[in-house]
Amino acid sequence: MHSSWVPRGNYIESNRDDCTVSLIYAVHLKKSGYVFFEYQYVDNNIFFEFFIQNDQCQEMDTTADKWVKLTDNGEWGSHSVMLKSGTNILYWRTTGILMGSKAVKPVLVKNITIEGVAYTSECFPCKPGTFSDKPGSFICQVCPRNTYSEKGAKECIRCDEDSQFSEEGSSECMERPPCTSKDYFQIHTPCDEEGKTQIMYKWIEPKICREDLTDAIRLPPSGEKKDCPPCNPGFYNNGSSSCHPCPPGTFSDGTKECRPCPAGTEPALGFEYKWWNVLPGNMKTSCFNVGNSKCDGMNGWEVAGDHIQSGAGGSDNDYLILNLHIPGFKPPTSMTGAMGSELGRITFVFETLCSADCVLYFMVDINRKSTNVVESWGGTKEKQAYTHVIFKNATFTFTWAFQRTNQGQDNRRFINDMVKIYSITATNAVDGVASSCRACALGSEQSGSSCVPCPPGHYIEKETNQCVECPPDTYLSIHQVYGKEACIPCGPGSRSTLDHSVCYSDCFFYHEKENQSLHYDFSNLSSVGSLMNGPSFTSKGTKYFHFFNISLCGHEGKKLALCTNNITDFTVKEMVAGSDDYTNLVGAFVCQSTIIPSESKGFRAALSSQSIILADTFLGVTVETTLQNINIKEDMFPVSPSQIPDVHFFYKSSTTTTSCVNGRSTAVKMRCNPAKPGAGAISVPSKCPAGTCDGCTFYFLWESVEACPLCTEHDFHEIEGACKRGFQETLYVWNEPKWCIKGISLPEKKLSTCETVDFWLKVGAGVGAFTAVLLVALTCYFWKKNQKLEYKYSKLVMTTNSKECELPAADSCAIMEGEDNEEEVVYSNKQSLLGKLKSLATKEKEDHFESVQLKSSRSPNI
Repeated sequence: MHSSWVPRGNYIESNRDDCTVSLIYAVHLKKSGYVFFEYQYVDNNIFFEFFIQNDQCQEMDTTADKWVKLTDNGEWGSHSVMLKSGTNILYWRTTGILMGSKAVKPVLVKNITIEGVAYTSECFPCKPGTFSDKPGSFICQVCPRNTYSEKGAKECIRCDEDSQFSEEGSSECMERPPCTSKDYFQIHTPCDEEGKTQIMYKWIEPKICREDLTDAIRLPPSGEKKDCPPCNPGFYNNGSSSCHPCPPGTFSDGTKECRPCPAGTEPALGFEYKWWNVLPGNMKTSCFNVGNSKCDGMNGWEVAGDHIQSGAGGSDNDYLILNLHIPGFKPPTSMTGAMGSELGRITFVFETLCSADCVLYFMVDINRKSTNVVESWGGTKEKQAYTHVIFKNATFTFTWAFQRTNQGQDNRRFINDMVKIYSITATNAVDGVASSCRACALGSEQSGSSCVPCPPGHYIEKETNQCVECPPDTYLSIHQVYGKEACIPCGPGSRSTLDHSVCYSDCFFYHEKENQSLHYDFSNLSSVGSLMNGPSFTSKGTKYFHFFNISLCGHEGKKLALCTNNITDFTVKEMVAGSDDYTNLVGAFVCQSTIIPSESKGFRAALSSQSIILADTFLGVTVETTLQNINIKEDMFPVSPSQIPDVHFFYKSSTTTTSCVNGRSTAVKMRCNPAKPGAGAISVPSKCPAGTCDGCTFYFLWESVEACPLCTEHDFHEIEGACKRGFQETLYVWNEPKWCIKGISLPEKKLSTCETVDFWLKVGAGVGAFTAVLLVALTCYFWKKNQKLEYKYSKLVMTTNSKECELPAADSCAIMEGEDNEEEVVYSNKQSLLGKLKSLATKEKEDHFESVQLKSSRSPNI
């Protein structure tokens, strides 16, 4: 699709996509002058800059501040710049920023005026729909409604009022169509003394249809009476025809008269609008169109009993506006002085019924400085509720703007497309009314119903209605302070501030693992950690980065992570110092900005936009991977190479969106990594390069040596040295790899006395030598005995063989007189050395004889 500036009659409209488009005009001035133009610039998703170059394509120093300021929705701003003599090339440049978001609202420019032009070469005729009745006119005038003109006209020609009509700036008249149901609307009159309201039907002005044509419908009869709805809570009619707010200190549900609050209670102030017979006094409605004035003076919204709905307007691209003004927000008396972040909230229930590209915008203006779009809904939406939380006491104007289509159509094809708001509730509103009473604290010396504010972090004890401080490590609920249950326990690993307003991590964490205590100290990571992730590219090729800031812990729960929509060259410090109400600056535990590098769009500096809060509430810290429905899946990050457990910090955001009905949440995984010193490195899951896979839950991995546990006696071992000269040295070294930091230090080397090893070496050597000699002697002795026995045996055998022919004498193995015992016994079988030793041991105790059968060569018959 071709992107360009598009003429829209009396204004020109910028592109709506993420392309960069310039509107250029060159003029040569004989003398210095200036350029003046009016514009509408309401969407910060598009950058709008105006600058001037000379004929050398160099920017003039008169456009140092080239960024054009945002305007309130529906209002025209003005911008003027001095021009030098000579050639001036004027640039109106827009750049849309679309990172998956809806289409931006374009910039509108009109009434461009240049002073200082010395002459012109020719005069131009007025275009159709305009005229000039004086010679030498500076500009042509627009023809009014129901008139027309041709090119170069000196005056406008009136249409036939009975059968024709025309819009402003028309070049011809058109036939009036037959009237349909789209040409009228109904309203409810204020209640009368009988409690009745009348339904009235009116033609949409200006009326362009005809009732006298075939198939034309007529205006339904008005005057039908219906019962009035009751007054809204906090109001009562007191027998009159209109509802009035209850006096201070009283309350009503809208159906009964106002009554005083009982003793020990106070009114719960606010506004609750759920019956729509008349528009409340602090609300107003209007209609406007940037291209025409057809709906000027019209009511943009109409009351309809149980709801208020968008009106007919003048054309389909009108903005139908509904405003609610609240002078401020403050907590109940019993909570005065509490440092809780939430002061109040506004909730509305609505639905949209659309056949085209309708959009409902919800916008907030703080202290009448600028109106910012908080949320928007496109197309048909079922009946639903939306809540916006108020964090500061200031003057607020809440705006609902409904547009049936943004295609620049001046007809009423989508007149039946509408939005219905059923109820609007604002809590803790200044100058509000009460529909009920809440318990309050009574002073110890008060005897009656006077309420006193409780100190910060105190709840109201039910039995005595006295202020009692919340227990340690609990925070006080911002929605009720009655009863001890108003003190909500902090999450794991967290503690409360002194005033019990919020919970936070003091950067210290303790974990028991396998009978070993792990202590973590994240103090050196308490300063804001940052991550620039990307680059990514839009469908049009625009390069951008996601920039994250993380305020991990410490600082008494202060949210130090700052993100900004920085379309100027100001620094964050300058913005904070300049104004506490800087609307484009957000502070949180975790926030995100979209960064467009300077080279991507030809800017002088990188631009930051779409800053959002990812986390403004601390939930807890634990080694578990799940806390309050936030789950870190195992495959989200690589597995840690160590046995040291990762520590997880969990946060959430209190702001809900249409896609994140429960708000956004954030999990930060802290991992011990000795290879990453100092602040370490932050990363996001590889499968979710934007830090989130669903746009609602964000995950971060923070690796650093500072995420390691504190060192203990289990993280080192001792090495004993040799004993030298009666002394021994013991050294202590860290276990490798070292998975700890700080904590205890290595003990100093230890020197202890010891007995020298030389003496024991000598004793051992002596005993060893004696044992060796004894074993050699025994071996020789028994070897000699064995040799003698073998000799006797051999001798006996030889003697027997020599007398084999003679009768043998009686053999006897008895020991004869004069023979040695050792030589008398001849064994038939050889014994082992162990057996021989056993035989010798028993030899002297008993006579031992063995018969030895000798071999004989004689015949067995002898």
